[in-house]
Amino acid sequence: MVARKKSLTARGSSLFEAASARADRGGGDGDGGGDADLARTVPLAERVRPRRLEDLVGHDALLGPTTLLGRAVAADRVPSMILWGPPGSGKTTLARVIAERTKARFVLFNAVLGGVAEVREIVAAAREARKFKGERTILFVDEIHRFSKSQQDAFLPHVEDGTVTLVGATTENPSFAVVAPLLSRCKVFRLQRLDEAAIEALLRRAIAAEVGLRGEVQVEEEAVAAIARLAQGDARRALTTLEIAAEEAIAEGEDVVRFERVAATAEHKTLLYDKAGDHHYDVISAFIKSMRGSDPDASIYWMMRMVEAGDDPLFILRRMLIFASEDVGNADPRALEVVVAADAAFRRMGLPEGLYPMAQACLFLATAPKSNACNTAWHLAQAAVREHGALDVPLKLRNAPTALMKGEGFGAGYRYAHAEEGGIARGETYLPEELVGQRFYEPTERGYEKTIAERLRWWREDKKKPV
Repeated sequence: MVARKKSLTARGSSLFEAASARADRGGGDGDGGGDADLARTVPLAERVRPRRLEDLVGHDALLGPTTLLGRAVAADRVPSMILWGPPGSGKTTLARVIAERTKARFVLFNAVLGGVAEVREIVAAAREARKFKGERTILFVDEIHRFSKSQQDAFLPHVEDGTVTLVGATTENPSFAVVAPLLSRCKVFRLQRLDEAAIEALLRRAIAAEVGLRGEVQVEEEAVAAIARLAQGDARRALTTLEIAAEEAIAEGEDVVRFERVAATAEHKTLLYDKAGDHHYDVISAFIKSMRGSDPDASIYWMMRMVEAGDDPLFILRRMLIFASEDVGNADPRALEVVVAADAAFRRMGLPEGLYPMAQACLFLATAPKSNACNTAWHLAQAAVREHGALDVPLKLRNAPTALMKGEGFGAGYRYAHAEEGGIARGETYLPEELVGQRFYEPTERGYEKTIAERLRWWREDKKKPV
């Protein structure tokens, strides 16, 4: 069943390639029109996919003649690699072009749809091709991060002995998405989002290409720019938007795609975001760092980026709750109160009204004085506990509810703070004997902590301070 599915896929791909090639040549034999019509049932993004290295746009820094990958392709010494980049940045296209330039067999495999059994079939065919035809096989594994650890391990021996040159594509950080043994055998190349100029170049090519829109409609420059802007670096999204707008224009008897139609086709710009992936963590990192840097404008922007992308507001509030103690702390003790109240208010209000307390809390945190002294204190105390273990509690601090315990010295010498002048037993110690004198909490001179620091200096220097 698997073999039949692969053969059908290969046949469909070959038919499309042949039809596209005839269209690129400007015609063919008498029945060429049928193949061209069949090819046009394939999405525009696939029809105009670049097939030559020279046709790739937006990746000069990666593929230039002096770059590592550029030299490897030119010398036909392509290593196994991981292509890491956002959707629509050209990972699949780059793999196909490399295979074409190096004259290697190209096998496309999707980690979502296939399994280890199919990998074994592909490897067996690659071994036969190398043995009897001298052909190398480039195995392109799309969404390789979808494979489990054991499934990724299945590639190791075949990459190591050269049976296949593995090209894995992922939108996730390979450091976390690809197992270390496989990652160590592959070179990682990062593809950046395409800029608007590159997207516009691709759109203009698609408008004129014989396998594209074939000049059936014109597209206003303003519309081309709008599509490129809305695509946010995703070539596939840009070409899909163009195709939909062109089809609607033709259906309504128009021969021009105008800006207004593009705006209607894509009324809401879909934000590049993955709530479980890199973009999620990149944006939440920017949010936290902006609040820590006391920039209210950037803080509220990143918060709304998450909200607009569909992130869970309760997750955002949880991060603000952590921030209130981790980064503000006692510099302004009200910070935690404000965020706790915002969290409770949001749970009562929901969206969209709940954005009011969320925004208030975000802006309060961003403009509050900052201190990480609480964060530092508990980490130092934790380290001391782990280093010294369960040190004895000083006898003077132990509870003595019975005569026997009092006889053992429990509670002896304890000074009741409220009975001391100013409510402070100056000079008294409360740490285990081995840690006396060690400081865990050192308040800053910012916000309310300046008052705390001043108070502690008086106490620690054994000076009287009016209450």
